Amino acid sequence: VPFICALFLFHLRSSLVAIATLPLGILAALLIMRGQDLNANIMSLGGIAIAIGAMVDGAIVMIENVHKHLEHDPEKAKTDRWGVIARASAEVGPALFFSLLIITFSFLPVFTLEAQEGRLFAPLAFTKTYAMAAAAILSITVVPVLMGYLIRGKILPENKNPVNRLLGWIYRPVIGMVMRAPWVMVAAGILVMTSAIWPLSRLGSEFMPPLDEGDWMYMPTTRPGLSIGEATQLLQQTDRLIKSVPEVAQVFGKIGRADTATDPAPLSMIETIIRFKPESEWREGMTIERIREEIRRTVDLPGVTNAWVMPIKTRIDMLATGIKTPVGIKIGGPELPVIQNIGADIEALLPQVQGTASVFAERVAGGRYVTVDIDRAAAARHGLNIDEVQAVVSSAIGGMNVSETIEGLERFPINVRYPQEIRNSVDAIRDLPVLTSQGARIRLGDVAHIEIQDGPPMIKSENSRPTGWVYVDIAERDIGSYVQAAQQHLADNLALPAGYSLTWSGQYEYMERAKERLTLVVPLTLLIIAFLLYMAFRGLAEVLIIMATLPMAIAGSSWLLWWLAFDLSVAVAVGFIALAGVAVEIGVIMLIYLNQYRARYLAEAREQGGPTVEGLRDAIAKGALQRLRPVVMTVAAITVGLLPIMQGHGTGGEIMQRIATPMVGGMVSTLVLTLLVLPAVYFLWQRWQLHSELLK
Repeated sequence: VPFICALFLFHLRSSLVAIATLPLGILAALLIMRGQDLNANIMSLGGIAIAIGAMVDGAIVMIENVHKHLEHDPEKAKTDRWGVIARASAEVGPALFFSLLIITFSFLPVFTLEAQEGRLFAPLAFTKTYAMAAAAILSITVVPVLMGYLIRGKILPENKNPVNRLLGWIYRPVIGMVMRAPWVMVAAGILVMTSAIWPLSRLGSEFMPPLDEGDWMYMPTTRPGLSIGEATQLLQQTDRLIKSVPEVAQVFGKIGRADTATDPAPLSMIETIIRFKPESEWREGMTIERIREEIRRTVDLPGVTNAWVMPIKTRIDMLATGIKTPVGIKIGGPELPVIQNIGADIEALLPQVQGTASVFAERVAGGRYVTVDIDRAAAARHGLNIDEVQAVVSSAIGGMNVSETIEGLERFPINVRYPQEIRNSVDAIRDLPVLTSQGARIRLGDVAHIEIQDGPPMIKSENSRPTGWVYVDIAERDIGSYVQAAQQHLADNLALPAGYSLTWSGQYEYMERAKERLTLVVPLTLLIIAFLLYMAFRGLAEVLIIMATLPMAIAGSSWLLWWLAFDLSVAVAVGFIALAGVAVEIGVIMLIYLNQYRARYLAEAREQGGPTVEGLRDAIAKGALQRLRPVVMTVAAITVGLLPIMQGHGTGGEIMQRIATPMVGGMVSTLVLTLLVLPAVYFLWQRWQLHSELLK
């Protein structure tokens, strides 16, 4: 910021005014955060980082306008400096305050986000809103006072600054051509706006960009009915294979579940946390993606469906939807065997869809149970009742707690049951001894029918209906286009019985929810922005001009997103929302200058015989030329403030890059919009409005 001010103004003390607004605005935001008990985390501090460029816009415009007044009347500046500063501040202050308020209110849709996305972006929205609100207040209170004390000494005229002279030399003939052929410029603007359709149609969609948490998690799923011994062997085998990759530091594997109802994980689900060595210890030329691809190739076992996910994000997804993969399908219906058959069909069909990495359908009816059906008549003949037979089954097979051992502060039950070789098969269970009340020993098979039966290993239900889940892991494709293609493929090739339904879940569920909410709230926010613009200009035409040119600001964002191969996501939507506020602010300041030069010309022309089309054209061109320096300064300040975010890497960098990219790309198209299209549209409007008064 100080470099930009010094470069365009050649006045170092002026840059101190802009610099002063940053710590004051940030301090105000932090104080409100403290009162609201908001933590200083990646997202809350990211809101301040995104706002830094826009926070100094007001100060830059005020400083630049004061410089113009001091340059045009240096003698008046010596005798009535505070008066000159007051007039210069009053000239742009009201509209500047409203434009900063527009940036503040433009973040309203972010506050309406729900659930996971709402909790993630709320701190960012709060801190950016607080910082921009503080900047709006500072721009009309503190900044004029600081300018009076600091903007002193020799003020270099704008035409003597080599940077401004170069920009003027480039812009002057361009704006002249635009004013002579305004319809051509409007048509070019429309062409630029429509060009955004192509990159937008090529962009995929996702809920959130892939967030690199540093660690990685391996969550394979095996077929049901896996024994504890086989599960242990499989866990050790996969751990050894993962650890064989040199860049892996530690591997922590878990199978089964803890003794708690909050962890209903069967033996068929493995959870392995993978920690990597520091990057300095990696092999030459290795990247995190190449390491992960090598692990994928190494761990490829038959009968195991792999899923590679981020630990924290997956935990949150499983708590919210139960789905551990990016995409899941929930099959609902009355009969579990039918649900299992539908899942098996989906498991066979989805690998045909491009982007499918793995598919696993739960075997909701694939459990194996030893059923002991007591023959009441046979038990009665031996003098046994049901409880006595069941006691033998529970104690001999399941075990009975007979005592307790104390190990420090922990207590463990002592469980006694028959040795494994006596109860490891159906025939062995049939031969278990049962002692009757008369002291006779009989076989358990004499009083019960014992056989193996199929049944559900676990019963899940949603909305009072049994459900079965299908886990789908995708690779090298965005979630939105994949789900669309998968839905069409299943619609063409899968026949659902009556009473059964498919519900798409996982991150796709979040994405659809956020899309519905933004579709409702964004138009409402645009109405609020239009109302604030009307309050600033007291005219409907200016509001329509700025609002109609907003799509052009999005054109640059769309092309940059396409070039960087970013998908549309909630983070990108937040970036578009932030861009809209900034684009409106820059357009507001341009219209202020155009209105001033138009009014000045009309007042002079009416005293000298009447205005002409050529005179109006020259006046608007001069107004646009005078706005060149503050526009370029504003765009440069915002862009430079966002470049560190664009280049940042590490935890949270992926999300912040998606927010900053639409703003950086949009600044380019906003610059063209403000300097070329807006004056052309303004000239056409004024020529039509004053057609009866203009002399040909």
